[in-house]
Amino acid sequence: MSGSLPKKIRVSTGSATSLGLVEGRLAVASTTAYLMTYRDGKCTANCSFCPQARTSRGRTDMLSRVSWPVFDTTDVLHCLEEASSKGNIKRVCIQALNYPEVFTHLVALATALNRRSYIPLSVSCQPLNRENLRNLAEAGVERIGVPLDVATEALFDKIKGKSAGGPYTWIQQLALLAEAVCVFGEGRVSTHVIVGLGETEKDLIETIQRCMDMGVLPALFAFTPIPGTALEHMTQPVIRVYRRMQVASYVLVHDLARSDAMCFDEDGHLTGFGIEKQTLMAIIRSGKPFLTSGCPDCNRPYYNEKPSGPIYNYPKKLAASELLDVERQLGLN
Repeated sequence: MSGSLPKKIRVSTGSATSLGLVEGRLAVASTTAYLMTYRDGKCTANCSFCPQARTSRGRTDMLSRVSWPVFDTTDVLHCLEEASSKGNIKRVCIQALNYPEVFTHLVALATALNRRSYIPLSVSCQPLNRENLRNLAEAGVERIGVPLDVATEALFDKIKGKSAGGPYTWIQQLALLAEAVCVFGEGRVSTHVIVGLGETEKDLIETIQRCMDMGVLPALFAFTPIPGTALEHMTQPVIRVYRRMQVASYVLVHDLARSDAMCFDEDGHLTGFGIEKQTLMAIIRSGKPFLTSGCPDCNRPYYNEKPSGPIYNYPKKLAASELLDVERQLGLN
């Protein structure tokens, strides 16, 4: 697959500031440069939580609560090359909308980035087949993400699939993740799992375990209601629930226990992490479960939250006061 470089690309406001494309002050600098493919219009998919959805009334420059202004692609590539030479950016992550030319654009972008710098490249997209995956790998994409977003098949259909007017199916998405592992290898494929879309804690934990068994790395997001989307009136997850899911995910990802060793009540609430209390407390007090999860060097500052809080995913090592807040949120002090 070959094609010309797209003339325009979106860059998250924080990344644009870090790269010097816009002026501004950052509370926390991005360690990854976040880009998004540009098109004159919305995504052809129709995910109910997304402002880029086909029928969304949300702003076209928004993804989650972050704005993504448009820049000339050549200017962005030049800034990335400079940032790479100075060691300011550790990774580039391209978020891809669905539209007919998207894979041609992604291959061209990956090829151009790899000619200009040695920054590792991640792509989050909806590949249609193994050929697309191979083309991306051959163009220099190091890691790929295929988002599940939703923790159960029924909710997936309602929020991303046929019932939502979208093109995806749960079975197809799992098959694409398996294909991606075949092409990129275990540990180099990721997926997004959003907490707060109507799933139980047990549902979410079992889906994380399923991903790990496939060789897929799950990254946790907190549901964020965005004006103009179908789910704009839903609320974010209770912080105590999100903290439990972060700890459970950390335990599963680091193979400290499996989901079937964890305990749940009749309503699917987590009641035991399947590890000794001393080990659990050491994990919590390390602060590591509460950092942004995803590819190496991904910190996504304030993607799910306002800087004023509550902070769902911390973009840097937690301060002592923040660790105390986390313990209070978990009901440990």
